[in-house]
Amino acid sequence: MGDSVFNCCYVPNPPPGQEEPTRLRHTADNMAASNLPQISSDKRFLIFFDFDETIVDETSDDMVVQAAPNQVLPDWLKDTYQPGHYNQYMQRVLAYLAEQGVTESQIRAVMEKLPATPGMLTLLQFLRTRPPQDFEVVLLSDANTFFVEAWLRRTGARPLFHRIFTNPANFNKDGRLVMRPFHSHDCQRCPENMCKQAVLREYVTRRAKERGRPYERVFYVGDGANDFCPATVLGPRDVAFPRRDFPMHRLITEMHEAMPGEFRAVTVPWAGAEEVVQRLRKIMAE
Repeated sequence: MGDSVFNCCYVPNPPPGQEEPTRLRHTADNMAASNLPQISSDKRFLIFFDFDETIVDETSDDMVVQAAPNQVLPDWLKDTYQPGHYNQYMQRVLAYLAEQGVTESQIRAVMEKLPATPGMLTLLQFLRTRPPQDFEVVLLSDANTFFVEAWLRRTGARPLFHRIFTNPANFNKDGRLVMRPFHSHDCQRCPENMCKQAVLREYVTRRAKERGRPYERVFYVGDGANDFCPATVLGPRDVAFPRRDFPMHRLITEMHEAMPGEFRAVTVPWAGAEEVVQRLRKIMAE
């Protein structure tokens, strides 16, 4: 990737006598699962996608409430939310839905109906039709496996994604969707269950070792504050695609104003994902 930060990216060793940090160990375990198919090493570009309000035009955690009785949650449940602990709150929401008799098929139906963001299906189709050596596509989401997989499979987009990193979730024998945190970490910016920067760094580092060389460029398509964190480690040849006027875009703008030159990636805001296609076409033609 030329001047990309990932030419020198590494996972630090723990101090002598200390166990490897939990945040690194858990992420590495998720990435190194033996049943994952191998990815070709000839990919030129690596592109990351967020899910909520990036691929789909809603927040899946909010929309699952449509499966609840009268499509509302009781105030006592909503009052249990604490900033930075959203994953724990959603575990309580999913437990409540199960107690109300909401079934797997009802939750799946809600997820399958989530609308794509403007132009997103065009972008996904563009990536699917590129030569196989062009793009390695990764989804990085603070939603959960059931929500994400339900939508991707319904739209036929699942085969596009080489890897999906999100909070594990599955239905137990009692019919309750049980969600677990993706990992633990030390980042002060991010919710306690997932730091996307840690995931991105570790993934790119591991893939560079497997490939024997870095990618030409890394792209990141997102919208939220937790998408800003991974974008801060992109290099000057990489491209951040923040959804226009969403938190990721505002935070990048603020960083440019407060610390000129500190945010190194090229920034291409988008309102419709066709704008992402246009920039990718231009880069591929260089």
